[in-house]
Amino acid sequence: MKTNMGNMDRMIRIIIAIVIGILFFMKVISGTLGIVLLVLAVVFLLTSLVSFCPLYTLFGINTCKKP
Repeated sequence: MKTNMGNMDRMIRIIIAIVIGILFFMKVISGTLGIVLLVLAVVFLLTSLVSFCPLYTLFGINTCKKP
């Protein structure tokens, strides 16, 4: 699996995931929308940890500076 995410992209995803998690557990967002956003937050965290996004591969996007 080749990395296709740069550091800035990873940090943005982690921050978004943390914000979504906080909003969900403080019950600001709830219901179906809350669950969908929480799943999205988990996906953001997982893709950030491995520096690989499958959708980037499909669309030919690469934010990683390494060759």
